[in-house]
Amino acid sequence: MFPSSKKGLLIAGTALATLLGVGAAAAEDMVALLLPENVNPRWEQQDAAAFVSTMKEIAPGVKVEVFNANNDTSVQQRQAEQALTQGAKVLVVIPIDGESSAVIADMAAEEDVPTIAYDRMINSANTTFWVQADLEGMGFDQASHVIENTKDGDTLVMLKGSPTDPNAAVIHNGQLRALQPLFDSGKRVMGYENWTQGWDPAIARRSMDQALTQLSNNVQGVVSSNDGNAGAAIAALEEQGMAGTMPVSGLDCTVQAQQLMLLGKQTQCGWRPLADMAKAAAQVTVRLVNGEDFSDLAPQKVKNGVGAEVAYVPVGSYSALGADGVAYVIENDPSITKEMVCQGEAAATAFCK
Repeated sequence: MFPSSKKGLLIAGTALATLLGVGAAAAEDMVALLLPENVNPRWEQQDAAAFVSTMKEIAPGVKVEVFNANNDTSVQQRQAEQALTQGAKVLVVIPIDGESSAVIADMAAEEDVPTIAYDRMINSANTTFWVQADLEGMGFDQASHVIENTKDGDTLVMLKGSPTDPNAAVIHNGQLRALQPLFDSGKRVMGYENWTQGWDPAIARRSMDQALTQLSNNVQGVVSSNDGNAGAAIAALEEQGMAGTMPVSGLDCTVQAQQLMLLGKQTQCGWRPLADMAKAAAQVTVRLVNGEDFSDLAPQKVKNGVGAEVAYVPVGSYSALGADGVAYVIENDPSITKEMVCQGEAAATAFCK
């Protein structure tokens, strides 16, 4: 019912094959990786794990300190201060808030320490490097999937991301690029929409419960901006006996999301090669620690929210649909195995037998 589709996976302008050629840094060097929260398991289980393992491989003498701010911007700023006090040579930051995190990049610049924006852009003139996928395109894919699996006049729910995360707005813009003409013509009905502060699934669950109540369960599709929101929506649908009856989009292709896809309850998730993103960030980190040029690794530039040009490595994406999509992600994501996915209810599916 929900066929699979693909996009090419490329690290544009980046020679990750040369990763092992990066020079070793001094043994006393330290870099810091600042995570935004632990609500989404990807940060610690995928991104941080890949970054740390790559750093061990290409620069074993460099110590990596990992911090998690648990969705508190003031905590993330204090963690950055702590890292700088400890002598961090580079800050790799996944900001909670693209605006307030500018304080971190500016503070680091005062110490002549470069800041890498990982996944989410930091709106500072002192942002050195950024790595990310085409999130607007991924949002467009999410909405397109829901459109393709609903019909004229159907009512949709939109569970958007965190209002403080600059990526959430980018994803939503992509969704609207596909949906707004249909909303304007009446071919699809916007039944309910809400932002999800901190990407908290508990907030997404309350939103979905409210949507079902307000719409008297008259919902035919859910445009969810990530897997946490998707899982929350599915839990609410399950309570009403509606899970598996409509398309539900997602992002990140977590283990739980892939299990829900095998069960037919979540029907799409956007996947990025997080291991490649982490490798690109690690490669640039070591160049920066060594005071070496990295322009060959990131020849593209983009402007951030304050108009500063930032070296940029874009990565490709994949729209995973159904069991074929799950198979593709497992094959291409080193952090996820079939054994991890084939647990619980999913173990009984044809894919896992």
